[in-house]
Amino acid sequence: MHTPALPLDAYGTAIALDEPFRPVARHAPATRPADQVREALDLLGDDPVTARAGLRPGAADRLDDAGARRLLRAVLTVREPDPLPAGAAQALDALLASERLARDTTDATSLPTVRDTLPGTTYSAADRTVLWQGDITTLDADAIVNAANSSLLGCFVPMHPCIDNAIHTAAGPRLRADCHTITSLQGSPEPTGTAKITRGYHLPARYVLHTVGPIVDGPLLPQHQQSLAASYRACLNLAAEVDGLRTVAFCGISTGVYGYPKTPAARTALNTVADWLDRHPARLDRVIFNVYKDDDRAAYSRALTEGIQPR
Repeated sequence: MHTPALPLDAYGTAIALDEPFRPVARHAPATRPADQVREALDLLGDDPVTARAGLRPGAADRLDDAGARRLLRAVLTVREPDPLPAGAAQALDALLASERLARDTTDATSLPTVRDTLPGTTYSAADRTVLWQGDITTLDADAIVNAANSSLLGCFVPMHPCIDNAIHTAAGPRLRADCHTITSLQGSPEPTGTAKITRGYHLPARYVLHTVGPIVDGPLLPQHQQSLAASYRACLNLAAEVDGLRTVAFCGISTGVYGYPKTPAARTALNTVADWLDRHPARLDRVIFNVYKDDDRAAYSRALTEGIQPR
């Protein structure tokens, strides 16, 4: 039996969605990030839920700074959304704040539109959309989209190169805790083609939209296209419910480990977003199509220059 997805008004208060994120500790310029990493590892070393990451008290003492940071990332990746040990939230906030300041951030409102970069395109939403190649965890947009799995809890495989892992790593463990709150209230996994929203925590983006796209294991079928379009619509509809949310950046939903072919996925993304913007002409200022690899960008460029077929 299909379980309907939980609406925003049934979980927004539980995750304090409308409250600005205020970390319990801020960037400490006098403290080296490597020292913050080791402090966090020491605090997590007595935590029984980190045992399956192989962390024991003093484990970082045998590692160089880069190895210690990888170990901390692995620990947080496999850690269930349980309360952090005393002092760990403060140590992690200080570290993640330092790392965010050390990364270059891109202002979503400063990016050229599709019309600017591809003036010959026939894409109807070219003046309201952006094709941007870069790291979505460094994008200062109102919301970024995460290609989530049905648990919504993020990837539990240390150092796995998926977007889900990257976003949870940059945002910090509160993101997983919020997603756990939502799925606990919903009482079931997240259905394909729906969306949830949380705060972005240590990301430049204030919000993260989480959606589960279709898995393609074999021929691409019409139901795959319908489910992918539903994911894009669900994110846009949910974004429209949040006051002040004007820019949304999409990753390539389902085009990674979920196996959706990239060029058909780009066409579906472009068509669905254009349709939505036509129906809601004043709701969003910009929709960004974020690509990371060259072949991802090539898929969108082909779709934009060869024409969008059909809506």
